[in-house]
Amino acid sequence: MAEPFFRTLEIVVPRLVSANGTRLTFDGLDNVPEHGGAVLALNHTSYLDWYPGSIAALRRGRRLRFMIKAEMTRVPVISYVIRHIRLIPVDRSAGSGAYDVAVQRLREGELVGLHPEATISRSFELRDFKTGAVRMAHTAGVPIIPVIVWGIHRVWTKDHPKHLWRNNVPVLTKIGPPITPSDDIEATTAELRDTMAAMLEDAQLQYPHPAGAYWVPRRLGGSAPTMAEALRLREAELAERDRKRLQRASKAGAGPLRRTLAGLGRR
Repeated sequence: MAEPFFRTLEIVVPRLVSANGTRLTFDGLDNVPEHGGAVLALNHTSYLDWYPGSIAALRRGRRLRFMIKAEMTRVPVISYVIRHIRLIPVDRSAGSGAYDVAVQRLREGELVGLHPEATISRSFELRDFKTGAVRMAHTAGVPIIPVIVWGIHRVWTKDHPKHLWRNNVPVLTKIGPPITPSDDIEATTAELRDTMAAMLEDAQLQYPHPAGAYWVPRRLGGSAPTMAEALRLREAELAERDRKRLQRASKAGAGPLRRTLAGLGRR
């Protein structure tokens, strides 16, 4: 393996995570192919879901190239990391470019990771799936590997404090057999979601869930939002994001207008 920066991360980051007490367990690791392209489809409960997926690939002698929000490239340190480990930035307003890059990487034999839910699930249940993962795999002619990560949301998720240091959190990762996408994209997407829902339930049955804990789904006795409540929170989040975007646009436009009015006043 080349890529010195990536190799450095592969050595340093797992040691830091281990020192903090995060304990990774893998079930079905052999389902990550040792050769050839594949899409790894992961559930999305945390800002750190990428980590167990990446370690699963590493233990199979592979590297996982995640698709990541293009906004992250605005942060200089993260932008440096994205470039040097060849992640795939996705502009949500024009995602075709990232899609084409991902398909090309898959055809070249890379592993590409993404979240079919597109955003973090506040209920910690599976949200509706987008069809992008299946379309991508179908176009590239590669399988989809369903992956469920459970427990990492206790370390860092939406609306709750981070527990990055000395967290002693067990993380279970279940990796299912490959799914070959059919020409019926919607049907394969439904199959993928059904498969991952069953895997998620299986993972939850293996994991202790204290009553009332914020990171435990409501149906398991926790205090996480229900799926309906999570949807309302997401809608409010998007509305606030749009408000701030309009506010920034308004301020940006106000500068030229003030200069124009000032110029007219000097005439």
